[in-house]
Amino acid sequence: MIATISQQDSASELVVSYLETITNKGFSGDTDATYGTRLTASTDNSIYQQIPQGVIFPKSEKDIQIALQTAAQDPFLSLTFGPRGGGTGTNGQSLTPGIVVDLSRYMREILEINTDEGWVRVQTGVIKDQLNDFLRPYGFFFAPDLSTSNRATIGGMVNTDASGQGSLVYGKTSDHVLGLTTFLVDGTQMTTNPIAIDKAKLIAEQDTVIGNLYATVLNVCLDNRDSILQKFPRLNRFLTGYDLEHVLSDDLQTFDMSRLITGSEGSLGIVTEAKLNITSIAEFKTLINIKYDSFDSALRHSPFLVEARATSVETVDSKVLNLARQDIVWHSVSDLITDVENKDMQGLNMVEFNAVSPEGIKDKVDTLCRLLDECVKNQTNGVIGYQLTSDKTDILKIYGMRKKSVGLLGNVKGSQKPLAFAEDTAVPPENLADFIVEFRALLDSHNLQYGMFGHVDAGVLHVRPALDMCDPKQEQLLRVISDDVVKLTAKYGGLMWGEHGKGYRSEYGPEFFGDHLFKQLRIIKAAFDPHNRINPGKICTPIESEDSLVSVDGQKRSWFDKQISVDVKTSFNNAMTCNGNGICFNYDEKSPMCPSYKVTGDRRNSPKGRASLMREWLRLQESKDIDLLEVEKQLNQGEVITWWERYQHNRDKNKGVYDFSHEVKESMDECLACKACTTACPIKVDVPTFRSRFLNYYHSYYARPLKDYLVANIENSAPVMASFSKVINPIVNTKLVSSLIKKTVGYVDTPTLSSPRLTKRIGKAHNFNFEKLSALSSAEQNEYVLIVQDPFTSFYEAELVESFIKVIIALGKKPILLPFKPNGKPQHVKGFLNEFKRTAKNAAQFLNSLSEINAPLVGLDASLVMCYRDEYNSILGELRGDFEVLLAHEWLATQSFKPLANKITNDTQFTLLNHCTETTSMPKAANVWQNIFSDLRLSLNTTATGCCGMAGTYGHEAQNQNNSRALYEMSWQSVIKKNEPEQLLATGFSCRSQVKRYEKFKPKHPIELLAQIL
Repeated sequence: MIATISQQDSASELVVSYLETITNKGFSGDTDATYGTRLTASTDNSIYQQIPQGVIFPKSEKDIQIALQTAAQDPFLSLTFGPRGGGTGTNGQSLTPGIVVDLSRYMREILEINTDEGWVRVQTGVIKDQLNDFLRPYGFFFAPDLSTSNRATIGGMVNTDASGQGSLVYGKTSDHVLGLTTFLVDGTQMTTNPIAIDKAKLIAEQDTVIGNLYATVLNVCLDNRDSILQKFPRLNRFLTGYDLEHVLSDDLQTFDMSRLITGSEGSLGIVTEAKLNITSIAEFKTLINIKYDSFDSALRHSPFLVEARATSVETVDSKVLNLARQDIVWHSVSDLITDVENKDMQGLNMVEFNAVSPEGIKDKVDTLCRLLDECVKNQTNGVIGYQLTSDKTDILKIYGMRKKSVGLLGNVKGSQKPLAFAEDTAVPPENLADFIVEFRALLDSHNLQYGMFGHVDAGVLHVRPALDMCDPKQEQLLRVISDDVVKLTAKYGGLMWGEHGKGYRSEYGPEFFGDHLFKQLRIIKAAFDPHNRINPGKICTPIESEDSLVSVDGQKRSWFDKQISVDVKTSFNNAMTCNGNGICFNYDEKSPMCPSYKVTGDRRNSPKGRASLMREWLRLQESKDIDLLEVEKQLNQGEVITWWERYQHNRDKNKGVYDFSHEVKESMDECLACKACTTACPIKVDVPTFRSRFLNYYHSYYARPLKDYLVANIENSAPVMASFSKVINPIVNTKLVSSLIKKTVGYVDTPTLSSPRLTKRIGKAHNFNFEKLSALSSAEQNEYVLIVQDPFTSFYEAELVESFIKVIIALGKKPILLPFKPNGKPQHVKGFLNEFKRTAKNAAQFLNSLSEINAPLVGLDASLVMCYRDEYNSILGELRGDFEVLLAHEWLATQSFKPLANKITNDTQFTLLNHCTETTSMPKAANVWQNIFSDLRLSLNTTATGCCGMAGTYGHEAQNQNNSRALYEMSWQSVIKKNEPEQLLATGFSCRSQVKRYEKFKPKHPIELLAQIL
C-alpha cells in the first residue's frame, strides 16, 4: 500500500485556527499548512532541515501587520515566526519550527526610483537581478554581487548583510541601505534611516514601543563604544549579527537603526521595504584570467593583484575548474579560459578592472599585463599564462561559471558531498595563504576532499569539505571541524562567518564576543522581541530567556535521509542529490529553467521542491516497510496490484482521505517534462525521470484519467488517424466535437492531422529497402540519409519531413524514410513505464539493426531524439545498444552549404526561437543554425527565450490552459510581436503549434525555409 503521513506531521490545530483567523481579518495573501508546502520551506541551501508548522505569503504590509497583531493576542501567543526570502542561505537562517513568513512570492514591487539623488525603494521580496534589470536602462545597478543573484531577495540580502564579488570597492548591503521599514513582533511599524543623534535621543525619551527601542540601542552602543571598537575585527567583511559599531557614525553625530537591523537575520522584525543607494554602471570593463601552476600560488599572488587597484579579485581551484569542464556551463567559457600548452592549470584568479571611461583602466591593465608577461617568462609566482577580455558578454559568461561553483561542488560523485558549514571564513587578505595552508592541513588530516573558491581580495574563501551526513562518524566530524575552524580563524585575526551569517552557528557567538558584549546583544534582542518569537535561536536569545541557541548539531536533512535505504537512495539518486542551491528559482523569464515554477510561483513546482517531496515520499514508503524497488520490479514485469487494493485506495480518495501521495502528484502534474533541470541544474536533478517512476507507482493504486491513455497511445493511433485525415480533421474541428473532447477527455486545441498525409506527399521513391541498402558498398551507403520518423512531424506536420527530403537532395544526398516505429516518449511522460520499456526495446532493436549500414540516422523532433539518448539509456541499460540518432542541425553541420550560396538572394533578417530541449541539452544548436545560414549568405538572429508553454501535450490539457498561456506571454509573445511572420523560425513542433494557437500563423522550421530557398 502507499504510505501516508502520520498525524504528528500534520499542522497543529492552533496553527490552523490562526491561519483561519487572519484570513477572516482580511489577510489577502496565501496561507498554507499543507505538508508539501511546509516541506518545501523546511530547507534552504544549508545542511539543515526544520519543518515549520505553516507558511504565509503576504501580499502587502497590511497583511504582515494583521498576521503579527493577531499573533500578539490570545490564544496565539505561543506561535513563533521566521521571515524568508529566496531561501539561499547556507546556514539555516530562514528555517524555523514556527510559521514561515515568505515575502518572495508576492512582495516583489519596485516602488520608486530617484536617479537625481541615486536611490531606489523596493519591497523586500524583489530579487537582486530583477532590481538590476530594472535599473540598467537608467545607468545604475545595486552593487553587492552575489553568486545567487538570480534568486536571492533584497530582504535576504538585508537580513544577512550580504556582499560578494567586488566588495573591496562596493562594500556590503549595509553600506547601501538608506532606510528600512520593519514590522516588530507586535505589529508595530518602524521606519528607520540615518538621523542626528540628538533627534535619536529625543525619540528615546518617548514612552512608546519605538522610543524604548531607541533608548536601549543608544545606551548599549554609547556605553560600550570602546569595547565594540576593540572587539569587532577590522575586516572588509564580517558579520556580527547586530552591527553595534555602525549604528553610530565615527564622529558619534549620526544614529542609524537600519544598521542594527541589517545583518540581524530576521531576529528583530520583518523587513518589508528598503530604500537603497544605487551606483552608476561602469561601462568599461576588462577581465584578466590569470592561470597558475597551483592554488597556493594563486592565493599568494592575490595581495599583489589587490595592490594593482583591481575592482575585484576572484579565485577558483582546480577542483572547481574540473567540475566546470564537465558541466554545460563550460561551452560558454572554454575559449576564454584555454589550457596552457604543456602546463597543468591548478588555480585561476579572475581580476576585474572597471571604470566610466576606457582611460580609467588602460594604464592599470597595461601595467599588470607587463608584470604578468615577466612572471610567465621568468616562471615566477606560479603564473603560467593569462587571457584578457573586455567584452562584457564574455565577462558575464566567466562570472556565470564562477557563480555556478557552489552547485558544481555539490555534483561530485559518491555519498560524500561538499557541505556548507565552515565555508565563508574571513581573515585579513595578507594572512589568507598561510591560513589556507593550515585549513588544508586540518582537512587533509581527516582525509577529506574539498573544493575552494572565493573573494581573495577580501580574505574570504569558500571551502566545502565533503562529508556523508548519513554516516554518524562523519556527522560528528562536522562538529570537530567547526570547532577547529573557529579557533583557526581567531588565530589569524578573522572569524568563521565572514559572508554568510551565523544561522545554526550562532552557538559560537558568546565565545567570539565574550560575556559582556554578548550580553549587550541579548539586551537588544529582549527590547525588540522579549518573548523570543521572531526567528528564535538565531544570533542570540533575550536577556532573561532560558531558551537555547540553535547549534551546528541541529537537525539536518540527513536525519530524514538516513531513514531511506541505501538501495532506494541510489536508485533515486536524481532526486536525493539535490543540495538546495535553488538555481531552479532563477527569476529570468528568458531562462528555460523550470517553467512550471516561473508561472506558478509555487516552490513545490520547482526541481528543488519536487526533489524534496520525492525524498519525503520515499521516506514514508520505507516507514511502512514497503519495498519500493520490489514493487516497481513487479509493476514493470506486468504484475498488477489487486483490484481490491485499487478499489480501496480509490474509495478513500473519493472520500477525501488524506494521502501525501496526492500532494506529490499535484506537483508532478505541473511539470512540463521539458528536462531543463537535467542540464541547467548543477546537480543535474532529473525531475522527468523520477516523475515518471512516481506516476507509474501512483497509478498502480489510483485510477488514471482518460487523457493519459490517449496521450500514451498517440504513437499507435496517429498512423491510423493520418490515413483518414480528410474525414477526421473536419469532425474534430467542429465546436461540438472539440467541446465534447474537452469535457470528456480534458484535451483542447487538438492539432490538425497532415493532409495530404506524408506517404501521399513523397510517394514511394524514398521508401526503405534494407536488402537493397545492405548490398551497396560502404561508400555508396554513405550517400544516403536515413530519416527516423516521429509522430508529430510525420502525421501532424508532414510538410516538414517533405522539406527535409528536399534539403537532403539539394545537398546531393539520397533520403530514405524509415518505417515509423513508436519512440515511447509520450508513455514515459505519463508514467507508463512497463509499456515504455517494451516500446523502447522494440525501437532500439530496429535502429541497432541498421548499424551495419554506413548512413546517418536523423530525426526532426528534439524531445524524441533526446529520448533515444537519455530515457533509453536509463530503462534499457546495455540493451539500448550503440545506435545514434542525430538531430537535423547536427547532421547539417557536417555538410557544405557554400556551393549553394550563389543561388540565394534573400536579404530577410530571420529570427530563430529554439526548442527549450535543444537550448538546455544542446546549447550550441542556435550557433549551428547561424553558421548554416551564414554559409548561405542568409541573416539569422537568435534570441534567448524560456518555454513557450506547450511542451508536448501539457499545453493541450484543459487544466493547464492558464499556465500555458501565461508562459507564452511571459517569454515568447514579445519576440513574436517584434517580428513579421515570415521572419520567424522555430525548431520545436510544440512551439510552432503554440504560436499558431495564439497568433493564427505558424512559424516555419529552419528546414522548411531552406527547402523553400534552395
